[in-house]
Amino acid sequence: MAAAPPARALSLEKVSLVREHSLVPVGMATILPEATRHVRHLESGLLQGFYGAGYDEIILPTFEYLDVLAPGLEPRLAENSYKIIDRTTGRILLLRPDVTAQIARTVAMGMVGARLPLRLSYRATVFRYEPEHVGRDREIFQVGAELIGTDDPSADCEMITLMIESLRQVGLQSFKVSLGHVGFFKGLLVCAGLSAEGRKRAEEAAARKDLPRLEEILLQERVSKRSARRILDALELCGTAEVLAKGRILAKGENALLRALDRLASVYGILCASGFKDLLLLDLGEFRGFDYYDGVVFDVFSDGIEVELGGGGRYNHLIGRFGRDLPSTGFGLNVDRLFRSLNLSGAMQPLDSKILVVGPTNSSHDLVSLAQELRQAGLRVLQRSLAASGQDLIRMAVDAGRESDASTTIVIGTDRSHEDRVLLLQSSTPQRVGDTTSTAKVQRRTVLRQNLVRMLQVSHKEAP
Repeated sequence: MAAAPPARALSLEKVSLVREHSLVPVGMATILPEATRHVRHLESGLLQGFYGAGYDEIILPTFEYLDVLAPGLEPRLAENSYKIIDRTTGRILLLRPDVTAQIARTVAMGMVGARLPLRLSYRATVFRYEPEHVGRDREIFQVGAELIGTDDPSADCEMITLMIESLRQVGLQSFKVSLGHVGFFKGLLVCAGLSAEGRKRAEEAAARKDLPRLEEILLQERVSKRSARRILDALELCGTAEVLAKGRILAKGENALLRALDRLASVYGILCASGFKDLLLLDLGEFRGFDYYDGVVFDVFSDGIEVELGGGGRYNHLIGRFGRDLPSTGFGLNVDRLFRSLNLSGAMQPLDSKILVVGPTNSSHDLVSLAQELRQAGLRVLQRSLAASGQDLIRMAVDAGRESDASTTIVIGTDRSHEDRVLLLQSSTPQRVGDTTSTAKVQRRTVLRQNLVRMLQVSHKEAP
């Protein structure tokens, strides 16, 4: 996750010293408890949405043999993977750099059965070396889904719809999905006569939307001005339905280009008819950074985040690299970026609040029993014994509730003559006015223990 900013600026000398003696590798994450709760809640919400749509979760190995996974990795990604030697076999292992390639290998090996289509989901961390100045994480938390064994516009739409509905389910409302077809841009490069190496470099520039670099490559490849103009114009074609018409003009009757546009038009039409028109942008320069994509591709963007939250697309030939050709499509979401986007938009969903059960040290059995009863009812409960009684116990319980950030504190043992009752302490939310914040007020009331569980379940369900 993104690190918190330093409390004060450091001199250049101190920055160098800190980096030299850093206890955490650059680009790796330490997620503190409060953020961790939100991240896990976010991941669980996404996976629950996938499961509801019929996608079963798969857990993949953190390490893979390089020679086994290499067919599914482009050379640059394999080069930027973290590698170690397997002490048992002497073979090279690499930390997972890409989940889709792992799933392709798993499916090709027949490990998930032969019944198609397959619907799989995952929660995983991928590791990729990035130069420090680039500012990208080297440890990336992902949640995603893959649909394997079917190739038609409705399957492409299923993936995009699943992504949209999952984002809405976790609270993200303001976002755009950019749709394209890599076959269109690749076809333009082929028509322009670029060499295999030139096409690869041009695709990388297109994926970064780096027009100056793309122009330089086209010049090096001696592409005619007319063909170069077609390519550069395509990279800037972004909008709604009119983009398809302009794309057909650029296609100039080339069948491969027209087929790509027809497929994109079909997917776009279905999604618009499904009520997603306002979320969609057509981008004929949409070109994801992995070379295994060969059909409809998509990215999702949100306000305040300068890079995509995630995306995916069709990869009909990736699984075939491992020996079993199957059409497939899928997507992955960057959990860190999604987490930041939800924070920026104020859409972060509230988490379950804590309940603290407090009692005198001579009531430990009763304290443990009540805490267990509340946990079994699905509540999040802390417990604490205090060496006090009477009013001192209540005063210390109020302080303990504040220290624990508990919304509700339950005190037992305050009145030995009424052991069937407990004292409930509930704090109001502090109100901020100008530069000052009011002190939270504590409301006290006595309730029957037999009514406690139901009352807390209702109040915590209704809590904002």
